[in-house]
Amino acid sequence: MDFLRPASWDEALAAKAEHPTAVPIAGGTDVMVEINFDHRRPEYLLDLNRIGDLYEWEVGEETVRLGASVPYTRIMEHLRAELPGLALASHTVASPQIRNRGGVGGNLGTASPAGDAHPALLAAGAEVEVESAARGTRLIPVDAFYTGVKRNALQPDELIRAVHIKKADGPQQYSKVGTRNAMVIAVCAFGLALHPGTRTVRTGIGSAAPTPVRAEAAEEFLNAALEEGGFWDNGKIIPPSVAKQFAQLCSGACNPIDDVRGTASYRRHAVGVMARRTLTWTWESYRGNHRTTEGAA
Repeated sequence: MDFLRPASWDEALAAKAEHPTAVPIAGGTDVMVEINFDHRRPEYLLDLNRIGDLYEWEVGEETVRLGASVPYTRIMEHLRAELPGLALASHTVASPQIRNRGGVGGNLGTASPAGDAHPALLAAGAEVEVESAARGTRLIPVDAFYTGVKRNALQPDELIRAVHIKKADGPQQYSKVGTRNAMVIAVCAFGLALHPGTRTVRTGIGSAAPTPVRAEAAEEFLNAALEEGGFWDNGKIIPPSVAKQFAQLCSGACNPIDDVRGTASYRRHAVGVMARRTLTWTWESYRGNHRTTEGAA
């Protein structure tokens, strides 16, 4: 196994173009596990740790450009207001040591359906910035990024440079079921984001289908129910019947398997429970903000 260690982004792109099978490594929290267990033995490892741009973020008017290697710890410490769903997801990642090393780019590159960041990225509405030496930069909507079990939309000569995530304009939540409270791969996970600016709701489901997915039918149902009932304007409590139907549709969006961490039926049930609970939490937060705004007016 050869070890490539570029000193700049351009050098990294050149190395990836010359060695398309090279496996990028930054935090190494996924790659090194696979190598240590002999699940993967790449011909080349492409070390990205010397590329400072990957560890930086920029907060714009509408979006956050998050470098691919920004550690989860930094997201928790510095971007909780702008990216609350992703910050909550970051809290559930493994241990403090791994949160200090791992980043969203690694989750995306591995594309495991159990990756903790995926539901939050789907719910927030993210785009993945990728680049190659030959074709330059392109943005891939996160919905289109996952193409199969541990497969993504990257071309062989492309690297992930950053993720563009819409700043929260409403409450966001994240929930995860595991066999214990730390150092655990998700049995299933669920992300929910309210977007009052567009009067829409987005979801993200992890570890309950071959890829991370959105519950689009559930989103469409809830969007219509909130609009027809005038809930965005009146800030009333969402009826239990609406929350129940939303939860059932979220369960229906799953296509899980039985494995050592849980059965398919349990995963469907748990996603429904998480969907109902996160909807309750986010809507209560929205109602609180709505009352505060009305009081100020």
